Parts: sequence; structure tokens; C-alpha cells
Amino acid sequence: MNGLSTTLIVVGLFLLGGVYSFVQQKLPKGVIVLVSIGAAMCLVAGVMRLDVWA
Repeated sequence: MNGLSTTLIVVGLFLLGGVYSFVQQKLPKGVIVLVSIGAAMCLVAGVMRLDVWA
């Protein structure tokens, strides 16, 4: 696990926490969708960089 994959996974988890917080605050759905897409992209990129499939 290298530094970039760790950073991407941590940022993705941070953004997921933001999504949870935004849902609790009842912010507009557009904001929640955008942040959740960013979180998913960070998590997927971090997991794909782990090189456990090679």
C-alpha cells in the first residue's frame, strides 16, 4: 500500500463522513450527490491502486 492509494482512501472516507453529515443537516440533494460521487471516485481510485489483483 503506497502513499497515494492511502491518501485517496482516506480522502474518500472523509468525504463519506461529509455525505453523512450533509444528510443529517438536510442540505440540497445536488450537494449530497456531488460529494458522494467524489467520495466514490476517490475510494475506487485508491482501491484500484493497491495492486492486489496482479
